[in-house]
Amino acid sequence: MPAIEGAQRPFWMHQIVEYLIGIVLVGAAFQAPEPAVPAVMGVVVIANTAIARGPAAAYPLVSRTVHRWLDVVVMLLLVAAAFQPMFDVDSTGRLMLCGIAFVMFFIWLNSDFAEKVSRKKNKRAEKVERRERLARPESEEIGKKAGRVVGDGVNAAKRIGKKLKDQQE
Repeated sequence: MPAIEGAQRPFWMHQIVEYLIGIVLVGAAFQAPEPAVPAVMGVVVIANTAIARGPAAAYPLVSRTVHRWLDVVVMLLLVAAAFQPMFDVDSTGRLMLCGIAFVMFFIWLNSDFAEKVSRKKNKRAEKVERRERLARPESEEIGKKAGRVVGDGVNAAKRIGKKLKDQQE
């Protein structure tokens, strides 16, 4: 995925900005002479953001990876809606739809879409990683030998106990 040098934008911020973009489109539709296309596209942007699994999700249905590609589809829909011939769109609406698509592309380019690992899984992985890091290569062999010594000791105690029992009879 192409990315501009520097820090990636957290996903919660990506979601909040997309909500704002959708609200701007719906709000601009109230002022437009032909409001249908900007209003519908605003609802599409808001719906796309609401279904993405993340901190600001309303209905977390799709993963962040799927959302990444749904964003591309929404951007293409914004540009297509600006130039489609079926519904009237005034020149300001066309400019706004293309501008919003550009803003969404810029936000998409710098966003971090990586799924976050839950804390429990993360802590377990850290413990295992720490054990592996601190363990010496021969520590596993030492553990096996210690187990054998304990097992041999228990078996020897059983044999001695059995001999003593046989001698008493």
